[in-house]
Amino acid sequence: MLVDDPRILELRAMREKVRQGGGPERIATQHAKGKLTARERLELLLDPGTFNELEPYIVNQGDEMGLSTTQYPGDGVITGYGLIDGRTVYVYAQDFTIYGGTLGEMHSQKICRILDLAVRNGVPIIGLLDSGGARIQEGVKSLGGYAEIFRRNALYSGVVPQISLLLGPCAGGAAYSPALTDLIIMVEKTSFMFLTGPDVIKAVTGEVIDAESLGGAEVHLSISGTASLCTPTEAEALALCRRVLSYLPSNNVENPPYAPTDDDPMRMDAELNSIIPLDSSTPYQMHEVIERVVDHGSFLELHPTWAGNVIVGLARIGGHSIGIVAQEPSVMAGVIDIDAADKMTRFVRMCDCFNIPLVTFVDSPGFLPGIDQEHRGIIRHGAKVLYAYSEATVPKVTVIMRKAYGGAYVVMSSKYLGTDVTYAWPSAEIAVLGADGAVNILFRKEIAAAADPAAERERLANEYRLQFSNPYHAAREGYVDDILEPWETRPKIITALTALRDKFSSAPRRKHGNIPV
Repeated sequence: MLVDDPRILELRAMREKVRQGGGPERIATQHAKGKLTARERLELLLDPGTFNELEPYIVNQGDEMGLSTTQYPGDGVITGYGLIDGRTVYVYAQDFTIYGGTLGEMHSQKICRILDLAVRNGVPIIGLLDSGGARIQEGVKSLGGYAEIFRRNALYSGVVPQISLLLGPCAGGAAYSPALTDLIIMVEKTSFMFLTGPDVIKAVTGEVIDAESLGGAEVHLSISGTASLCTPTEAEALALCRRVLSYLPSNNVENPPYAPTDDDPMRMDAELNSIIPLDSSTPYQMHEVIERVVDHGSFLELHPTWAGNVIVGLARIGGHSIGIVAQEPSVMAGVIDIDAADKMTRFVRMCDCFNIPLVTFVDSPGFLPGIDQEHRGIIRHGAKVLYAYSEATVPKVTVIMRKAYGGAYVVMSSKYLGTDVTYAWPSAEIAVLGADGAVNILFRKEIAAAADPAAERERLANEYRLQFSNPYHAAREGYVDDILEPWETRPKIITALTALRDKFSSAPRRKHGNIPV
C-alpha cells in the first residue's frame, strides 16, 4: 500500500539506518573477518521473529575530547528481549561496526536498563560481547559506565542466570563483566579476553606474545579456567547458549525446566557392574559412568579441558536437570588440587543459586600433596569446596564409587556436610588414608622390628584393606545410607531426587557468609 505521509517515510528511513549499524563497508569488514554482525547473531540466538528492540535511536551525547563527529543510532549496542524455546530472555549485543563496539556513557545505560528489566521480570540475561573496550574519548564516563554494569552483574548474581558469549575482543576492564556472570562461551580463533594486551605487556615486562596466545579461547578454557565452553564457530556458540539455557530456570525462585525423555527412569545398565577394576590402583573412565547413569545424550560438561582430574557439568535424569560433580580417576588418579577445588566450588554454588540438585560421584585418594600446593593455599582452596557444599540447600545425592580417603571424603558432599542421601558401591573404600600410608603410620615400630619389614608391611596393609576397602564398616556406623549394585544407581538417584523435590532447608539469618576466597 502506497504511503505518502512523510512522518511514516521518515520513520522507515530511520529504521533502515538503525539496521545498517556502522554502514555497509563496516559490515563487509566484519564479514571479512569471519564474524557475524550483532543483528545476525541475535537472529541465530533467538526464536525466529521474536526479537523486540529497545532504545534503538539513542546516540552518544558528545565526548570530553570533541573527537566524535558522527553519531550512530544505538551507540554501538543492540538491546531488547525475545524468546528462546518459547522462554523470554533479555539480550544485549555489542555492534563492532559502530565505534568498534566500545563502551561509552549511553552504551552503558542501555545495557544497565536491560539488566534491570531482566531482574525485574525474573528472566535470564544474555550478553553478546564484541568490543574494543572503553571508549577513550569519553574518558571517565566510560569507566563509570563499566562500573555501573559490574555492580549490577554482582548484585543480580544468583537472581537470574547471566550468560556471556565472547564473539570478539574483550579487553581491559571489559573482561570483568563476563567474569562476573555465570557462564562464559568463547569462539576459537575469534574471541579473546585479557586485562592488559600484548603491547602493554611487552612495554612493561618485555614479554612478547600475541593476543590469541595471551587470552584466546583455548587459553581460557584450558589454562586460566575463565571460560566455561568454547566452539569452533559463532553459530555453534549461539546454539550452545540455547542448549545451556535449557537446563536453567528463568530465576532463583523457579525450578529448572522439565524435558520429556524416552529414557526409562528405571533403566539399569549391566555394564556398570563391571566398570570398576578389581585393582583399586587401575584407572577407569568416570565419563562413561556418568553417560550410563544420566538420560541418554544429556550430559553437558563445563570446563572440559581445565582441571581434568575433576568433572563438572549439567545433565538430566528422568527429564529433570541436575548438576554433576565427579572425579576422573584416569587423570591424576582423581586427586584434588587447587584448580579442581576452584572448579567444583564455582559449579556447586551456581547449581545452588538456581535450584539444580547436585549428584556427586566420589573416587579420590585425597588432596594433592606438595610444597607448591601448600604454599599456594590448598587449604584455603579446599575450604571453598567445604563451604560450597555445606551452604548448598538444594537436594544432594552422593555416590561413593571407590576411593574416599581423608579430606577428599569429607569435602565431596559427605553425609554430615548436609547431603540428603549417600550411597556406596561395593567397591567403595572409605578411610582416613589408603592402606599403605595408614600402616606406615600406625605400625611403624612393628614394621621396623620385623624380620622381614616389607613382608610385614604387606601383611598389615592387607588386613587394613580387608577392614576398610569395602563400604560395610562405614555403613555400620551410619555414614552410608545404602550400598548399591552399580547398575541400580540410575533408578536409585531418580527415586531419591523425587522424594527430595519439595526439600526445604533454611540457613541462619545473615547478611552473607565469608567464603575463603
